[in-house]
Formats: sequence, C-alpha cells, structure tokens
Amino acid sequence: MTAPTVPSQSVTVPDFETCGSPEEVAAGLRAHGYLPDEGLATVIFLALALRRPLLLEGEAGVGKTEVAKVLSRWTGGELIRLQCYEGIDASQALYEWDYTRQLLHLRTAEAAGTAAGKADELENELYSERFLVRRPVLAAISPGSADSPGSAGGAVPPVLLVDEIDRADDEFEAFLLEVLSDYSVTIPELGTFTAAVPPVVIITSNRTRDVHDALKRRCLYHWVEHPDLEREIEIIDLKTGECGAELTRQVALAVEAMRDMGLYKPPGVAESIDWAESLARLGVETLDEVSVRSTLGAVLKYREDQARVQSAVGDLLAMIAGS
Repeated sequence: MTAPTVPSQSVTVPDFETCGSPEEVAAGLRAHGYLPDEGLATVIFLALALRRPLLLEGEAGVGKTEVAKVLSRWTGGELIRLQCYEGIDASQALYEWDYTRQLLHLRTAEAAGTAAGKADELENELYSERFLVRRPVLAAISPGSADSPGSAGGAVPPVLLVDEIDRADDEFEAFLLEVLSDYSVTIPELGTFTAAVPPVVIITSNRTRDVHDALKRRCLYHWVEHPDLEREIEIIDLKTGECGAELTRQVALAVEAMRDMGLYKPPGVAESIDWAESLARLGVETLDEVSVRSTLGAVLKYREDQARVQSAVGDLLAMIAGS
C-alpha cells in the first residue's frame, strides 16, 4: 500500500541563514510527510539556524531516523547515513584506500615499464583522491570533486545521519566529537579536508546506554516522545491514506493502550502505521477480536508482548468502544 504523495511545490528550499521560524520548519516537514510537534520543530529550527548537530533520543520507532530523511527531501541536501554498530571505528566512518585498484595500477605501471625510477611519482599517484574511498563522515564534509581538498561542492549542505550512536563505543564517540568540533578531517597523504558548508548533522540514540556528556554538550538535544492521540491519528491517516477514519482512530487508541501495558517493546509510530496498513489490506473497517488477534504480528514483535495483549483483547476492545 503506497502512502499518498504530498505535493511539495509550494514549499521553498530553506535558506539556513534566514530560516524564519519553527513554524516554517514544521510546514516544510509536513509538506514532505512528517508531522513534528512544537518542541521538535523548534529544536530542528535552532539546529539549522545555529548550524549545530542535533541529538535525538527516544524509544525505537518514534521517528528519529525519519527526521533526517525528511530534512534531506525538504532541503535538497544529499542524505548520507552512517549506521553505527558495536565495534565500528574511525576508518569505517572516514575513509579507506581502494587497495585492489591501487594494486592494479601498480601492476599496470610495472607492465608498461613506467614504475622503474619513478617511485615517488608512482607513490603520489597511488595515494591520490583517485583511489580514495570516502566513507560517510568524509563524504559529508567533502563530497569530492576535481577541486583541492576541502571543497564541499554545492551550497546546499548534505544531511549526515549518524544512526544509533548508542551502539558504538566510547572511542568512536570521542572521534565523532573531534570531527564535529571543526568539521575537518586530515588525511596524511592528502592534507586537511574542511567543510566549506557544514553538513546538517542528525545523531540518533535509542538510549541502550548513555551518550557521553561531551557529545551532548556539542549538540542540541531533544527527547522524541510517542505522539499524543490526535497527532498519531493524523500521522496514520497521512501515511496510509486508505484507512477509514474509524479504523484509524481505533488503531491509535489500541496502540496508546498497549504502551501503558508494561510491554517489553511498546509499539512505536512505525508499528502503528504497519498495523493500520495491514488491517486496511485485509478489508477490516473496525477492530474486533478476530482482526486484533490475527494481526498482532504487525504491531508487536515479541512473543511475550503478544501473549500479554492476547489475554487482554476483550478489555482492549471494551476500552476502544467506550472512548
């Protein structure tokens, strides 16, 4: 099921120097399918206006990653994603050399007889931008061109998404903090690459561990809550398009109740949308015991959570009927 496309022609690409207000940010994101609350719209506005990284924390599924994706569509800046994981290090975020192509170049030079007596020249060729593989952080700082190191290309900054920073270790956080302090990277063989236009940086965390205070001080911060009932109804309606008003309301009410049941993994907005789409695809117009029991896999992803809700389906439906 495809969500309806929201026209964006009437929304101008923002000028980061003169981005007018949080309301302008909210309107821009809404035009591209994202409905921020006032607090989130305000902190995004400040991050753009002050050119500061934005750290978003919250439960999984509340829409943190989507902020970066929608900002990319709104601003026209390229989305560059760095997915963090346990064991990630600076080289996987910055750059590496294309050793296969370097070796091929070296063997070609040897076969052509041009390697002899030109060791310095050959070394310079091997460690040139031609063989440099830009990883996300360097790509955001210096997208790469024929210009000298430090060129950032066009005037529209890319959007760098550092996703799930809480999965990385302390050393990686320290590295990221250093890069974000001046948006520059030094490569010994090539020199220093400095962003002519700093990227828009969105960092997300599911708070499986605490992010260090030093990184938090460098960023603006916002805790992304689950939406209230009315906003969740609006989000489901916007994203699904084919659910009736009553089914949309009932799904939002049911998900809101599930979040108060002490589940291991309460459903997020993403699960609300998945559930509504699944029910609509099955032709369900209003929730009943059969439809709820048979589609819980779209909204709850742990067996224990499903068992708890299965045992309370009657109470859940009664609550919805009385609302």
